[in-house]
Amino acid sequence: MRNIYSQPDALAALKTRLEALDRAGGRRVGAGVRAGSDDAFAPLATGVLHDLYAATPADAVTVNAFGLGMALRAAAGRPIVWGLHEMMAQEAGGPHGPGLHEMGLSPCDLLLVRTRDVQTLLAVGEEALRSPAVGAVLLSAWGEARAFSLTASRRLALAAETGGTTLFLARAGALPCPSAAETRWSVASWASEPLEGGAPGRPSFSATLLRRRGGGATGTWIMEWDREQRTFRPPAPLSGGLVPLAAQRPAAAAGAVGRHAA
Repeated sequence: MRNIYSQPDALAALKTRLEALDRAGGRRVGAGVRAGSDDAFAPLATGVLHDLYAATPADAVTVNAFGLGMALRAAAGRPIVWGLHEMMAQEAGGPHGPGLHEMGLSPCDLLLVRTRDVQTLLAVGEEALRSPAVGAVLLSAWGEARAFSLTASRRLALAAETGGTTLFLARAGALPCPSAAETRWSVASWASEPLEGGAPGRPSFSATLLRRRGGGATGTWIMEWDREQRTFRPPAPLSGGLVPLAAQRPAAAAGAVGRHAA
């Protein structure tokens, strides 16, 4: 995988790379996330900040994978900037090339920036959101930090709104806190269904919408990642079916769970 930077030149290296992308003719396309009829997260607002929390510290890898999936959907074929706090990499493991490939990511899709501290991570996010060539930004961090203040989240939300690029902030080992995010999610792993011939199943997630800016219903879905379509979809039912997904909003009815047994 290319485009891996580390401090002390992480931010400078990112600026240089983004300038090269801009000169190459990178530009934004119309806002909006590709959505199919089975897409439980449509319509998810773009050009805003979304908070993603690991349900437990053991779900750190899961929240990163979920964040990458959301970023792929929002990027619509343009590069993704992934800012990775080194503490997250130490606790949850670093990016794995074959695993990224299984998510549908190619090296040209991703600019990976490693940072030792949260302040630099947030600066990476703001810088990436300024570039017209970037399709989406994912910031992954471990633990509590004063830098994750309400003021910092407002700065990120404003940068996302101004640039029209969607930002996903994935955190593990931390409790949800007030922020300027459009939505707040709790993400956990879920058992995947084996494919034909006993092949390993698709990555599966339990995603709970904890809060939506302005109020509204919340809920939980069990979803799997479809690599070919680059989107989330309900898993195939076993003995039961899927609870109907809410139409024209990013959450099911309050308290609803995305799957149940017959």
